[in-house]
Amino acid sequence: MYPDNRQQVKRWRTGRTGWLLGWLTLAVFVAGCGANGNAAAPGGASASASAAGSGGSVTLVIGAYSVAKDALQEILPAFRAEWKAKTGQDVKFQESYEASGTQARAIAGGFEADVAVLSMEGDIDKVKQAGLIRGDWKAGDDGGMVTRSIVVMGTRPGNPLGIREFDDLAKPGVKVLYPNPQTSGGAQWDINAIYGAGLKEAEEREGKKDEAAAKAFLASVHRNVESMDKSGRASMAAFEYGVGDVIVTYENELLARIAQGVKYDVVTPSRTILIENPAAVVDVNADKHGVREAADAFVAYLHGEKAQTIFAEHGFRPVKADVAAKYAADFPQPKELFDIGYLGGWDEVRQKLYSDRGVWYQVLAGQ
Repeated sequence: MYPDNRQQVKRWRTGRTGWLLGWLTLAVFVAGCGANGNAAAPGGASASASAAGSGGSVTLVIGAYSVAKDALQEILPAFRAEWKAKTGQDVKFQESYEASGTQARAIAGGFEADVAVLSMEGDIDKVKQAGLIRGDWKAGDDGGMVTRSIVVMGTRPGNPLGIREFDDLAKPGVKVLYPNPQTSGGAQWDINAIYGAGLKEAEEREGKKDEAAAKAFLASVHRNVESMDKSGRASMAAFEYGVGDVIVTYENELLARIAQGVKYDVVTPSRTILIENPAAVVDVNADKHGVREAADAFVAYLHGEKAQTIFAEHGFRPVKADVAAKYAADFPQPKELFDIGYLGGWDEVRQKLYSDRGVWYQVLAGQ
């Protein structure tokens, strides 16, 4: 748990107020975003919805995962103002927010997003495999990642059940929430964190990774799951409505909600996973719509200091080193933080955990 949650939240609220006042002068630009409305729901969008504007304006369609919405609501007008000052071109936005897996499938299936901001690299890879991203999207800045986070747990105020580690989620009577990994990239990060924590425990105990022990560990937690919603944001809403005792989710989700006055205790387990979230230009769509220059510039902007600071103010761990150093005190380092490489990388994880006969589906079936 954070050693001084109140101090951290006070700093967050102060920082958020400063940013909101700073961007208040850009209200005219925000109005432009709102005038377009959100992009048509995935599956129902058409090419005409994202066609570049005539003369001195273009429209970028952003297909993003739901957790990134609040931060992007500040980043979009900030980029719009900077791009207008730099080029004289007015960039308007149409936005779609969905669970990451749902969004990736929608883009791959015909939703003509120019830029994808998703929860995990596997979802960007789905778009690439559909032939919509031509190059190596990971070859750019920060390996294509624009934010980081970790998987943590949120409890009711005061942490009445004394939750400290993922092990505690398996105790009798503890009601757990996390989203459905079939639709939510966030849920896959949650599952990866719990499974990886089981591997870590087995390695400490036996001197080697024991996949059977990790599967049993995951199964013991899943038996206490109260509900699985389609996205991390929907799971958070259910928890705040009163469902469950503990929610497994992104650190940034809890910090953002606390900054908005919602009561949570944040519990950071000693063994958990580093989350990395990518963004990429959807080459075929951006070229088709004549917005390639603005799309490239927007993705580059997400890696820059201004956007990284906004992400940090919304609880994401920055990927830009100098911004990360500035906010280091706000993001405690778990004792045994591991990344996706500890589990063998995404290709192995997708096959081992999430294939038709993978560990997750065996756990789901009670096998």
